[in-house]
Amino acid sequence: MAGTLKTDIVQTDTIRPTSVSGTVTLGASGETISIPSGATFSATAGTMTGQNYPAFRAHRSTTDQLITNSTFTKIEFNTETFDTDSAYDNSTNYRFTPQVAGKYFFTTTIRMNSISTIDNYQVFLYKNGSIHTRFANGGTLTANPSNSVSDILTMNGSTDYVEVFVLHTYGSARNIAQDSVNTYFLGYRIGA
Repeated sequence: MAGTLKTDIVQTDTIRPTSVSGTVTLGASGETISIPSGATFSATAGTMTGQNYPAFRAHRSTTDQLITNSTFTKIEFNTETFDTDSAYDNSTNYRFTPQVAGKYFFTTTIRMNSISTIDNYQVFLYKNGSIHTRFANGGTLTANPSNSVSDILTMNGSTDYVEVFVLHTYGSARNIAQDSVNTYFLGYRIGA
């Protein structure tokens, strides 16, 4: 029989649901379950699952984006595959602004069209309007190369934001492909 126990400390070796294959719920919506320092989870008889939220994935669609020579250009990922917390802006600023503090993993891949040899093709993760991480690829490349950059960034959960920029020095302007496979930006929270 289900009931309510109100106490500050419960000491027991096993907690089980009242029904076979039932669910044990700890806490309620809006509450925090605290795990003391030095405590660990053990899942020797099963698995533990969870979500790395907030999370998003966006890509370029509808039209190619023109990238002017020798100009830092923000990539406008205008289509979301998913956005768990509505934290990615896919229509105005093209940036991810999570409202949950923590460490986040980000990665982006950009495919530049109509390039076969390039002196300087760089992809950047910007945090709060400044370069945080870059990948530069020089020398001879295959046609229509894709460059990727990834990093883990600490976000404050209120004002920090992340964007993607590209810079090339190939001569004339080039296009970023409208392609969800080769031109995308994603990120997700990995922990506090």
